[in-house]
This record gives sequence, C-alpha cells and structure tokens, in this order.
Amino acid sequence: MAAAHDLEMENVNRSRDIEEELEEEKKMRDDGEGKDPFKNKKVHRIVSKWMLPENVRRTYMERANCLPPPVFIISISIAELAVFIYYAVWKPQKQWITLDTGILESPFTYNPMKREEAWRFISYMLVHAGVQHILGNLIMQLVLGIPLEMVHKGLRVGLVYLAGVIAGSLASSIFDPLKYLVGASGGVYALMGGYFMNVVVNFREMIPAFGIVRLLIIILIIVSDMGFALYRRFFVPANGSPVSFTAHIAGGFAGMSIGYTVFSCFDKALLKDPRFWIAIAGYLACVVFAVFFNIFLSPAN
Repeated sequence: MAAAHDLEMENVNRSRDIEEELEEEKKMRDDGEGKDPFKNKKVHRIVSKWMLPENVRRTYMERANCLPPPVFIISISIAELAVFIYYAVWKPQKQWITLDTGILESPFTYNPMKREEAWRFISYMLVHAGVQHILGNLIMQLVLGIPLEMVHKGLRVGLVYLAGVIAGSLASSIFDPLKYLVGASGGVYALMGGYFMNVVVNFREMIPAFGIVRLLIIILIIVSDMGFALYRRFFVPANGSPVSFTAHIAGGFAGMSIGYTVFSCFDKALLKDPRFWIAIAGYLACVVFAVFFNIFLSPAN
C-alpha cells in the first residue's frame, strides 16, 4: 500500500516538473519574440552565412534585428530610379535605351568643363545612361547592399558607398579627364570590393562551397558590367557620347581598402581599429592629390 502511494506521488511530481519545464520554455520563447520578432526568422541565419565568417555569426544572431531597416541603400536606389524616370519621360520613349542628350545636360552629371560645381563629383551617381545601366546598378546594390546593411547598418554601408562614389569621380577626372561620368557604379563596386575582400580573407570560415559561389557570382557581375562600361567608352555609336569607366575600378579599390576594413569590424569598434585610420589616411591622400591635379594640372582647365 505504501509502495503504491509512493509511486503515485512520484508520478504526480514528475508531471508537475514536466509542466513547469514546458511553461518555462514557453515563457522564454515568448520573451524572445517580444524583444525581437525577427530574431527567430530564417532570413537572419541566411544573411549571416552569406555576409559573415563563422566566428562572428553567433554574435550577429544574438543581436540580429531589422531596426533600423536598410534605409540607406533603399533610399539611394529610389532616388536613382526617380532621376532616371524623369529623364526617360522627358525624352521620347525610344530614347530609354540610351539617354545621352538628356543626361549630358543634367546638372547632376559629372561634366569635366564644370568641375567647379563640386556637387557633381557626388551627384553623378543619380544619373544613368540607359535601361541596362540603371537596372544593372540597382540589382547589384539591392541584392548586395540590403544584406550588408542588415549586418553592418546604414552608417557603415553609406560610408563605403560614398567613398566609392567620390573615388570614382576623382579618378575619372585624373585618368579620363575629358569624359563625362554618370552612374552609381563607383558606389556599387565599393560594396562589391569590400565584400570580395572579406570572402577572400575569410574563405575557409565562410564555407568553401559558398565561398566559391560568391566569388563566381562577383566575377560574373564584374565581367558583364565592365563589358557594358567598356562598350560605352570605346564603341559608343556615332550619335552618342562616350562615358568614362574609370569609376568602376576606383570604386573597387576604395571598397577593397576602406570597405574591407569597415566590413571586417562587425563585432569591433571601428574607430579603435588602426587599419581603419590607415585606410582613411591613404584615401584622403589620394583625394588631396586629385584636388590638386584638378586645380593646377588637368587638361580640362
């Protein structure tokens, strides 16, 4: 009789323990969802595998959220699309493939004869030469820029993007000083350059199979986009105007220096990393030289 009573009490206690464990687990799950409704979604796990080496993925997953959302890259894309639509509608629809006349007269376009209008060194990123040009840049910067901004946030992604844009226009003013410049390729290539360097440096930690796919995708994009840029520069139709492609290369180098440093400091204070200041010092030295060249040495003077 006593044994039966003990067995019954043991079953009751076991049931109570199981109920308490289930209730505690449910509470923890509810708390987690209350703090961050995005944390348990697969998108963050996928982003971490594509954007980060293995040793910092756990840190990202612990604090992953969509607040703030990727506002920078989306805002830039909307602005570029709006400017393109304006010029495409302003001219007849048959001109949508190439918008030479409209964009070359735009106050946004980098014009070597109007270099004193300093805003053109940045605003040229808003103007594109045609449908293929705008679609190529938008697809590349959204596909790569949104995940990067989810991980690194808008301030860091914006820094890299604008560094590529400025590097592109300044390099074009030196190496192709008599040519116009349009398009956001400098900023796009800066994002790709920073991401590319992180894939190469952390290749083994970013899953070799994924690493190979990443490299192949980046190479394919660069080859196709550079092919279009070279065509625009050297094989433009007789009624068109050649546009410089130097911004692609300069933006890529900006990304491989500043972009790599910024994107490799995911779990570190960026301003405390000496590599960041070395990259900034080198970048500023190139900017000072480019400004000096444009004022005193440029053939466009």
